[in-house]
Amino acid sequence: MTNDTAKLALIVSNSEKAQSGAIKLRESHDWVRPAEADIYVVVGGDGFMLHVLHEMLNRGHVRPCYGINLGTVGFLMNRERSKRSIAERVARARSVDVIPLEMDAITQEGEHHHFFAINEVSLLRETRQTAKLEVEVNGKVRMPELAGDGVLVSTSAGSTAYNFSANGPILPLGCRLLALTPISPFRPRRWRGAIIPESAKVSFRVREPEKRPVAAVADQKEVRDVAEVHIRAARSHVLTLLFDPGKSLEERIFAEQFEV
Repeated sequence: MTNDTAKLALIVSNSEKAQSGAIKLRESHDWVRPAEADIYVVVGGDGFMLHVLHEMLNRGHVRPCYGINLGTVGFLMNRERSKRSIAERVARARSVDVIPLEMDAITQEGEHHHFFAINEVSLLRETRQTAKLEVEVNGKVRMPELAGDGVLVSTSAGSTAYNFSANGPILPLGCRLLALTPISPFRPRRWRGAIIPESAKVSFRVREPEKRPVAAVADQKEVRDVAEVHIRAARSHVLTLLFDPGKSLEERIFAEQFEV
C-alpha cells in the first residue's frame, strides 16, 4: 500500500475519450505538477501508459504509476469507475515492479541506438526475404542460423502481448525469466523458443544483411538495417505500477493462462 498523503499528478491522454472522462477527475483532487509528484495517475490506455513509462525512463524521472483505463485494452490499467476517491484508490493500491529491457542496436553503418523496452524487443524482416539470424546467449552461440520472419525477447510484463501472439509462453511476474520466441520460424521448423534467466545477455547478428535486411523494435522505437542487437535487463531502471487490490498485473497474467 502507498502513503495516503502522497502528492499526485494527473497525466491524461490526448484522446477524446480520455479527455472527456478526466473532467470530473480533474476537479476531484488537488493535483500537483509532475515534477512535484510522488505518484502519477495516468488516464488512457495501455499504449499511453507505455508512452508515459518510456518518457520517465528517458528523462530519469521515474515515479510509480496508477493507471485508469479510458483506452482499449487496459491490461496495465485499473477500471475507470469506483466509489472511492482517487486518493483512497491510490493509497490502497498494490505495487508491481517491472524491469524493462535495454537494447543496443548497431546498424550496418556502425551507428549505436539505445532504447528501453517494457514489453519486448523484436527483430523483424524488412522485405519479403526470410530473415537469417545468429542467436547468442551469454557469449555463446546457441543457434548459428534462425530463419523466419524474426524473433523477440519478452519481459514477463510483456509476455501476454506480442510474445503470446507469436505462440510464446506467458511468464508470471517476479519469475526473473525472459521469453525468447521465434516469429514464424522456417528453420529450425520445430524450434518454439526458449525461457532464459532475466540475468542473461542475448545477442543477435544478422546474416546476409544486404539481401535480408532486418529491423529491431524496442516497443515502439524502430531501428532499420541492423547488423547486431544486444539485449539485457535494465535492473537499475525498475518501474512500478499500482493496481487495485485483487486486480494486480500478476493476477491478470495468471488469468490469461486459463482463458479459452
